Amino acid sequence: MDSIKVTGGNRLNGTIPISGAKNAALPLMIASLLTADDLVLENVPHLADVESLIRILTNHGVDYRVEGKRPAHAGQQGRNIAFRAGEIVDTTAPYELVSRMRASFWVIGPLLARMHKAKVSLPGGCAIGTRPVDLFIESLEAMGARIAIENGYAVAEAPGGLKGTEYTFSKVSVGATHVAMMAATLAKGKTVLNNAAREPEVVDLANCLVAMGAKITGAGTSAITIEGVDALHGTRHRVLPDRIETGTYAMAVAIAGGDVLLKDAQAPLLQNALDVLVQAGVEIEQKNDGIRVMRNGHGIKPVDVTTEPFPGFPTDLQAQFMALMTQAEGTSTIRETIFENRFMHVQELARLGARITLNGQEATVHGPSPLKGAEVMATDLRASVSLVMAGLVADGETTVTRVYHLDRGFEHLEQKLSACGAAVERISS
Repeated sequence: MDSIKVTGGNRLNGTIPISGAKNAALPLMIASLLTADDLVLENVPHLADVESLIRILTNHGVDYRVEGKRPAHAGQQGRNIAFRAGEIVDTTAPYELVSRMRASFWVIGPLLARMHKAKVSLPGGCAIGTRPVDLFIESLEAMGARIAIENGYAVAEAPGGLKGTEYTFSKVSVGATHVAMMAATLAKGKTVLNNAAREPEVVDLANCLVAMGAKITGAGTSAITIEGVDALHGTRHRVLPDRIETGTYAMAVAIAGGDVLLKDAQAPLLQNALDVLVQAGVEIEQKNDGIRVMRNGHGIKPVDVTTEPFPGFPTDLQAQFMALMTQAEGTSTIRETIFENRFMHVQELARLGARITLNGQEATVHGPSPLKGAEVMATDLRASVSLVMAGLVADGETTVTRVYHLDRGFEHLEQKLSACGAAVERISS
């Protein structure tokens, strides 16, 4: 099992290219099930989750080809991949595939919309919380689907197809919004989704679906309206830049110090997080080709944050921000409101010397803490990169194990950091 070794003390200077967003690429790939034509996605990142979803889609009969195919290690740019679901050969998504990645459950929406039936394994638990699928099922049932839970599977059918409806999510859910919006594109009549997620990835999916012939308005607001159409066609769409990767590297520059251009990053996708970094004393400059992040000489100020749905502070940057606040000149408070079990990185940061007090869903970070290198274990995707960040300023060597979590969501992390002067290397076992 691979690990990553980080030797602390180096500043970051240079350019880091921002990859296509994993959280946008996955629903876009699943949208290929809605049409028999080619859906060509540009800027698809090299990630373990992308490869897992490709295996699931091919199980349903989706063919794919990589344009200008090259080895994953050749350069740091994403791929262009064409997906073609000319014929759906299997409407079952088995446990052995779905269990590897929760987002694969989302195929239930397009399969129901196009084939009027689906049998999809429930994804099971998750390291950062239960993340139930009740909102997915309820929204599809509101469109007329009949769904039963049998032997760990959601068995769904919609004889005659889905029907337009008005549905209000009981809580904001990005995944459920993706699924309901995709399903509604081929439903008969008009669907209105209230209390919908407003995340940029939802807007990106809506833009792609519209280019495929869907009729969608309101994406990016809490009320999305979809007029069902008879069929969708193919299109070409570029995956938007990853705002979580952008925020992660911005915080890495903040903790290590330096001057880095985050190439192709778009500030509006994470303005709240950038504003928080400015409050912490980091200089942020919007450029034509990305975002410039600088911290030279001055210390880090403590800032309190609460994770919220977009446009609030992202839960996917909470662990990284906690690592940064260990170096702040004072006490900061981080409140997690999205997932009920997303503080598992606290104990691993403590192994490096961080002083963090937990009280339910609130963490108090006492800074600045002198960190010292140690062996630590990644517990989930975002937690893993927070440990790498902490290692950038720790005295000595930090070894992060179980980095398969990291490979799910960060493309060429060690190469990108090393190119800017960090002492980071992957150790293959």
